[in-house]
Amino acid sequence: MLDPLALENREGLPEALQVLLHEYPRTGWTEDPGFNNLISFWLDRHMMFRRLMAEMRQGTELLLDRKLAPDRFGAMVSRYGGMFVQQLHGHHMIEDQHYFPKLVDKDSRISKGFDILDKDHHALDDYLASFVTQANTVIGKRDNRDQLQDAAGDFQSELAKLEGLLDRHLIDEEDLIVPVILRYGAADLG
Repeated sequence: MLDPLALENREGLPEALQVLLHEYPRTGWTEDPGFNNLISFWLDRHMMFRRLMAEMRQGTELLLDRKLAPDRFGAMVSRYGGMFVQQLHGHHMIEDQHYFPKLVDKDSRISKGFDILDKDHHALDDYLASFVTQANTVIGKRDNRDQLQDAAGDFQSELAKLEGLLDRHLIDEEDLIVPVILRYGAADLG
């Protein structure tokens, strides 16, 4: 039986875990007096991951349309892909080891949400491993345009899958965590 809360299957957080989101809707976050540099920095990191994915997707589309040279494509995938994987791993490690243990006890109504986010991190590790394999494959084909085109099609599919799953995770994480910080503060998180 499929787990409806697994990253691959869900379309958002369960209603019961959105209790603080209803009190602190996304549209009012930046105006809330509790909105601070930590939240801003954290949301900026999430935006960086989205931008890196978009850059790789757009670069792959340009390559497939033969509007980007293979060597430039390889450099782009190497640079943005390496940055993406390294920064996302580091980001998740800090969340898992520092922030989540402190946030989970702030409101028992949403504590199960942190289990979901933790499972997401483990699921994303598997997708990141596949992404790295596909990225290395496509970079390795840059000297043979026909093979590169085929590999880039596979890479594009991998990117689309990872981009969708990552966005689902980031949205759910933001919807769970930002309201917690807005309500309870960040004094013990620094």
